[in-house]
Amino acid sequence: MNKSVFITGATSGTGFAVARRFAKEHYDVFITSRTGESAEAAAKKIADEFGVHAKGYELNIRNEQRVIDIFKDIKDQGYLLDTLVLNSANLGIGMDVFTVKLEDFMEVFETNIGWNFTICRQAAIQMREKGKGSIVFEASNTAYRAIPNRCAYGSSKGGMLALSRSLAIDLGKFGIRVNCVLPGMIKTTRWESNYNNCKSALSNYTPIGDIADFDDIANGVWYLGSDESRNTTGSELTIDGGNSAQLYPEIPVK
Repeated sequence: MNKSVFITGATSGTGFAVARRFAKEHYDVFITSRTGESAEAAAKKIADEFGVHAKGYELNIRNEQRVIDIFKDIKDQGYLLDTLVLNSANLGIGMDVFTVKLEDFMEVFETNIGWNFTICRQAAIQMREKGKGSIVFEASNTAYRAIPNRCAYGSSKGGMLALSRSLAIDLGKFGIRVNCVLPGMIKTTRWESNYNNCKSALSNYTPIGDIADFDDIANGVWYLGSDESRNTTGSELTIDGGNSAQLYPEIPVK
C-alpha cells in the first residue's frame, strides 16, 4: 500500500498543488473542502492524473465528531496516515481594529488554531500507532511581519507557530515530526485579479524579483512532509522570495 497524506482545503490553489506534489511521489491522497462535491471532484482529478487512490471529504469547523469519523474511514480503508498538511485557513481580510465584530475576530483563531488542533489530534492518534508521521502547518510570514487590517490573521499565524513547536515537543517521542511552512505573497486567484489592489502591495517587491507560485509552496511542504526531512522538527521554512529578510523593499523606478 502507498503512503498517505491528508490535506485540508485542497480543491484549488496551494492545497491542490500540494495534493498533486504528493501524488506525483505515489502517495495516496485524502483531501477536504467545505463542500463534498468539490472535494470529490478534486480527488478524482488527482486519481485520474497520477493513478493513485484519492478521496475527498466535506469538512467544516465546529464538528469534531465529523473529524473523528473521517479518520476512522481512512483507517477502515487500511491506512495509518503518514502526513498531515494543514492548508485551509480563515484569511481574516479587512478587519479594522475599531469596527471588527468580536465573533469574526475569534472565528479566525477558531479556524486557524483550534480547528487545526482538532485535526492534528486525530492524525497524531494514527501516527502514534504507526510509530512515525509528519505534520506540516501552512503558516505565513505575516506571523512576523504585520500587514494592515489583518490583526486576527497575523496573530493567529503566530499562535500557529507556537502550537507547532509545542506539538513537536509533545509528539516527538512517538516519532511524529511537526513543522511549518511560511509563505509570503502567492500568485493566487485573488492576486491575479488584483483583489484589493494586492499587486501594488510592497510584499511584491522581493529581493529575487518574484513571488511564489503554488508549486513553490508545494515543494516546501513536500520536503517537510516527507522522509527527506526525517531529522527536522519544530522548524520553520520561509518561502517568500526573501521578503522577510529586508528592512524595506527596493522598488524599481519606472
